[in-house]
Amino acid sequence: MDQHLEGWFTERSPMWPGQAFSLKIKKLILDKHTQYQHIQIFDTEKYGRMLVLDGAIQLTERDEAAYQEMLAFLPLNSHPNPQKVLVIGGGDGGVVREICKHPAVKEIVMCEIDDQVVAACKEHIPSMATGFSDPRLTLHIGDGMEFLGKYEGTFDVIITDSSDPEVADDNDQSKNGPAVTLFNDAFYSRLHEKLAHNGVLASQGESMWLHKHLIKGLIKKSKELYPVVDYAYTCTPSYPSGQIGFIICSKSSTSHLRDPVTKWSSEDVKRLKLKYYNTAIHSASFVLPNFMREFLDAE
Repeated sequence: MDQHLEGWFTERSPMWPGQAFSLKIKKLILDKHTQYQHIQIFDTEKYGRMLVLDGAIQLTERDEAAYQEMLAFLPLNSHPNPQKVLVIGGGDGGVVREICKHPAVKEIVMCEIDDQVVAACKEHIPSMATGFSDPRLTLHIGDGMEFLGKYEGTFDVIITDSSDPEVADDNDQSKNGPAVTLFNDAFYSRLHEKLAHNGVLASQGESMWLHKHLIKGLIKKSKELYPVVDYAYTCTPSYPSGQIGFIICSKSSTSHLRDPVTKWSSEDVKRLKLKYYNTAIHSASFVLPNFMREFLDAE
C-alpha cells in the first residue's frame, strides 16, 4: 500500500531502502537548488525548523543537539589541549556552535562546499548559526579534499560533518552526493597528514541498524592509519532508525577515548547549556549492543 500523506514531509533514500520517515509540516520556508544540492527548510508541527538536503533530513531543532554536541565533544574532550580545530562540512553551523563553547579552543577553521547552506541556516535557522560570528572562526568555501591538499599546517582535532555519500535525485534514484569524496581512502590519508602528533579525528559514522558493513569498512580503513580507533553513537529521533554513529581515531597510542581527558561537572554542563552531552554519556556512547559488537569483532 502506498499511502500519500498530505501536509507531511516524507524522507526516502537509497541509503535506507524499504523504509520512510514522515513529519507533519506547517510551512515550507525555503526550496532551492544550488550548484551542489537541493536545499529545503521546513517549519514542522513538532520538531521546529528542519533542514533537508537532497531529500534527506540533516537536522531538526528538536533533536539536533544530540548530534552536534556529541560530534564536537567526543573528540574535543578526548584531546589534552584542543587549541586548533578543523571542521569539514557542517554548513548548518551546529558543530561550530558547540566547538565555540570549549574553553581550550583558540582557532577554528571550517571548510564547507556549499555557501548556500551556510546562508540558508543563518537566515532561517539562526539557532544553528551563532558560531559563524565567533572571531576564532575562519570559513573557507570549497571542496574539503582540495582544501586539505593546499593547507599548510596541522590541527589538534579534525571533525568531518558530512552528509551521506549517496543521495536521491528528484526521481528518488540513487546518485553521488557532494560528500562522496569524504568517504574514500585518499581523503582519510590526507586527514591523517593534517593531524598533529597526538591529534584526534571524529567522523560521521552512519547507523549501525542500516549500514553496519559500511561502518566496518570505515573502521578497518581507519585502523590502517591510527593506533586507536573506536565507534560511538547517539540517539537522534529524526535520523533514519533514530540512531547515528561516530568513528573516533587518535594518533596517540596512549589515548583512552572512552575515558575523556576533560570531564565536565553538572555545573559545567548547565553553564555551557548542553542538552545531551555529559561525561557519563561520553563513556556510555562507546558501549555497543551485542549484535554490533560481535559483527565488528568478527573477522
